[in-house]
Amino acid sequence: MRTFAETAEDSFPLDVLPALVPVGSLLDPTQAYLGSLAPKSQRVVQERLRAVAKLIGAAVEDVPWHALRVHHLEYIRARLLEQDAAPATVNLTLAALRGIARYSRRFGLITVEEFESLQAVRPARGERLPAGRSITTAELVALVSACRRDATPAGLRDAAILAVLYTGGVRRAELAALELADYTAEPPSLRIRHGKGNKERMVPLIPSASAALVAWIDWRGDGPGSLFLPLSKAGRPSGPRFSSYAVYKMLTKRGLQAGVTDISPHDFRRTFVGDLLDAGIDLSTVQQLAGHANVTTTARYDRRGEATKRRAVEALHFPT
Repeated sequence: MRTFAETAEDSFPLDVLPALVPVGSLLDPTQAYLGSLAPKSQRVVQERLRAVAKLIGAAVEDVPWHALRVHHLEYIRARLLEQDAAPATVNLTLAALRGIARYSRRFGLITVEEFESLQAVRPARGERLPAGRSITTAELVALVSACRRDATPAGLRDAAILAVLYTGGVRRAELAALELADYTAEPPSLRIRHGKGNKERMVPLIPSASAALVAWIDWRGDGPGSLFLPLSKAGRPSGPRFSSYAVYKMLTKRGLQAGVTDISPHDFRRTFVGDLLDAGIDLSTVQQLAGHANVTTTARYDRRGEATKRRAVEALHFPT
C-alpha cells in the first residue's frame, strides 16, 4: 500500500493545505460535525473516514479533513468506484466529507467558493440490489415454532422479537433501543425513538404480534427500562439491555434450531417491505412504515417487478 506521503505527491499536496486544526479544539470541524449526529450516524461516518484514510495510506487522525478540496474528493470518489464500492457507499462517503466542509465554512476555514465547489462534486450513479433475501412463510413458521418449543422465558422473548422484526419491519438497532414505555397496548403499537437519521415513528402491530409481545411483557414485568432483556441460561435477567449484536446471535440460534440458514435481522425488514408491496399497499405508506427517508429506497425492495420479468421470460422457448 502506498504511504500517505507518496499519495500526497500527486493527489494530496499537504504542503499547500492549511495547517491541521488541533483535534479537540473549538474550531475542529470534524469533531463538530460528528457531534451534530446521532450515535449510530457518528459510527457510520467514522467508519467511512477510516475507509478513506486506508484508501490513501494514512492514519485517520493524520488526515486534515477540513483541508480537503475538490480534487481530493474527486480522487476519493474515483478510487472507491475503481474498488467496486456500491454507489450508495460512495455517496455516503462524499456526504460525510461535505458535512465536515459545512463546519469548515462555518468556522471560516474555507471560502464560500471552496465550500460551494465541494458541495457540487457529482454523486456516483447506479444502485445495487438490496442486501439479504426474503424469508418464506414456511421459514417464518419454523422460526416461531422453534421459539414455542422453548419453555424458558427466552422462548417468549425471542418469539416477541420475531414478531416485532417481521410485522414492524424495524431495524436491528431500533429494536435493541426499545423501552417498555415505547409499547402502547391500545391500539397496539411501538414508538421508534431512535430511527435512522434520528427520526421517530409509530409502528402499528397486528393482534397476533401484539399477543406475542404481551406474553413476553407479562413475564418481564412492568419495571421501566429496556423492552427486551438478556437472559442467563437459568432464564433470569442478566443485564439491563438486549444489544443489537444479541439480536443477531438470537436469530442465528433460532435459525439453527429451525433449519433456516443464511438469515439475518435485515432479511425480516426486507420481507416486511416486500410483503406489504405484494399485498398492494401503496409505496408512500410502506415508506412511512419502514422509516425510509426516500421513497426510492422503498422501491428497491419491490419484488413485483421481478415476478413480471419472470413471467415474461417464461414465454420464451429454448429447444432441448
